[in-house]
Parts: sequence; structure tokens; C-alpha cells
Amino acid sequence: MDMMSGQSSPVLTDSSPMKESRVGMHSSLTSYSQSGTSFSTGKYIQIPKKKAGKLEDAMANGWLDAMKSSSPPSKKLFKDLNGGVLSSDDEFSYASWMCKHPSALSSFAEITNLAKGKKIAIFLDYDGTLSPIVDDPDRAVMSDNMRSAVRDVAKYFPTAIISGRSRDKVCDLVGLEELHYAGSHGLDIMGPVHKVSEAHYNSINSTDQQVFRTLVENVKDIEGTRVENHKFCASVHYRNVDQKDWPTIAQRMHDILTNYPRLRLTHGRKVLEVRPVIDWDKGKAVEFLLESLGLSDSEYVLPIYIGDDKTDEDAFKVLRRGNRGYGILVSPVPKETKAFFSLRDPSEVQQFLEALVKWREQSESGKRMTD
Repeated sequence: MDMMSGQSSPVLTDSSPMKESRVGMHSSLTSYSQSGTSFSTGKYIQIPKKKAGKLEDAMANGWLDAMKSSSPPSKKLFKDLNGGVLSSDDEFSYASWMCKHPSALSSFAEITNLAKGKKIAIFLDYDGTLSPIVDDPDRAVMSDNMRSAVRDVAKYFPTAIISGRSRDKVCDLVGLEELHYAGSHGLDIMGPVHKVSEAHYNSINSTDQQVFRTLVENVKDIEGTRVENHKFCASVHYRNVDQKDWPTIAQRMHDILTNYPRLRLTHGRKVLEVRPVIDWDKGKAVEFLLESLGLSDSEYVLPIYIGDDKTDEDAFKVLRRGNRGYGILVSPVPKETKAFFSLRDPSEVQQFLEALVKWREQSESGKRMTD
């Protein structure tokens, strides 16, 4: 899939016939353009590599702080003499945090009571939500049981996956045709394959191949780094990088992006993401999908968004605004969040999805008995 560049409103096209429907892009995206951008060709810019140690730029210092804050330490547990699990200080902090963000499982009755008479729409992040966070992003595979749970949810509720990964990649990882997929944090959206429609919409240019190559060349000497190309954004993973090398990454990212004023840096869980400077995020993607699917009337629709990352906060904010819906944060540790509820890990996400399916099946069974 390539971008026809050099136009005032770049057009998203496919080199092969479309078998799926592309939901389209919001009009606010069509004004963005870059000349001569392509993923298929391009040279990289050699950035002078500075020695690790003192950061030379205030912005790079700020990025380093953000890298640390978006990468909380893992929760520490220990076993008692009886083989049970005792709570550490982190556990007590988590319990206090859950008073503000209670478990979506223990609050399930509250959620379904408010859903009565409404149509539920489900939005899901992928990494850390449907699959565990792992050192190698290519090994972040969802279980068969999770896939079955998502498939069953999609039978009863409109369901979309909104991921920072490329749309094609997350579609391959999930492997379900009945879902809506939004890749690159919602910049590339596709509907279920059985709903065929015209696939010719305005969009934005993909991230310059030169940027991707430059990122690769300038961090390849830092052990543990991994750079991924997500078409509309690029990510630099530092999960496997020694923390003493984080300042070097921050400085080099700063130096690279000074050459690209149309790009900006965002932070995730031990990942730095380079994205276009454009007013679009996962929250905007949720709003766009709800509008496109005819589900924008909050009086009759209850959107539920489940995610684990800082980038999911934009969606949580949208749903919290006017009590429009529920955000559910997946985290084993306390975090600042706009989500209403919480779940500890993907296994609890699966339980929640299965509970939704059971609740809907029981509701429909009850209606048939009273008819």
C-alpha cells in the first residue's frame, strides 16, 4: 500500500484490489501533506553521534524523564512460609489506587446495569491488553482462548482493535475478519472484510522512509534497541536496553527530529514513537469509528475501551467526557489514568470479555422466554 505523494490531499491507494472495506479518514486529516515521502526508497541522514553522559538539550532531558516515567518498575511479590503470596508496598498502593479505579470484574454488575437499553461498542488495544508485553514485539501473540473471546464478543457487539502497530500487522496478529482495525494509533482504519465498499479515501502521507532509515542507523550501535516501521509512525523500543544508555537514545532522537519539524515524539511502555504533527490520536479514532458506525448517540450507546498504554489515555479522556462511556486500564501497578475501571492483565481482560458474552446470551435468552 503506497501513498501518492506530491498532492495537496494525498490519496491512500492499494496496489492490489481491495477485498475489505476501509472505513475512511476524518476530514481533519486531509490537510496534512509532505512532498516526496515514500516507504519504498530513501537514504538516511547521518546524525553525529554524541558520547553518552550529560545531555546537551533541555528537550532531550525532558524526553529522558518521560522515558523513565512511562516505564514503571514491575510489581514485586514474595511468598510466605505457607506458599501463599504476600503483598508488598506496591500491593498496598495498588489496593488504594483501585478504590479510584475499581476492577471491571468486581464492578461488572454496575457496568451492565448502565448498559441496559444501550448498544455496547468494544474498543481494544493489542499489546499488553490482548497479548502479554514481551521483549520481542514479534512474539506478542494472543492466545487461542483470547482470540475465541474476542471472536465471541464481536458476534454481539461492534468491536475494533486500535493499535500503535501498523494496521496490516495487528490484523495478521489477531486473525479475525469480523473486526474493525485501526493501525498507527488510528491513522489507518479498515472495516470487516465481509462489508465491501469503495476503498478510495483521502489520508495523510506515511512516515518518510528516510526517517525510518535514519532511526535505524543512529541507534543500531546501542545494544537492545529495536526500530519498527508502522507505516504512519515509527517506534524505537528500549525495553532491552541498559538504562545507562537511555540518555544516549533520548539525545539522538532529539537530534534526529530537529531535522523533521513535521514529526513529533510520543512515549509508550518502554517505546518512543515518531508520529506526524497532526491532531489525531486513539481518542479521535474512537470518535470517528463511533460516528462512522452510526453509534455517536451517547444516549443509546455505551462505548468501552480497554487498553494498557499511555497512548490509550486519549481514548479514556474521550469516554470520560460527559460520562460517554467507560475506559478500562490494564495494569498491575498504580498509574495516573482517566480510565474509570481497571484490570490487572490480559487474563483478566479475557475474563471480562467472556463475562460480557455470557451476560448478553443470558439477556437474549431471558427475552425469548418472556416473548
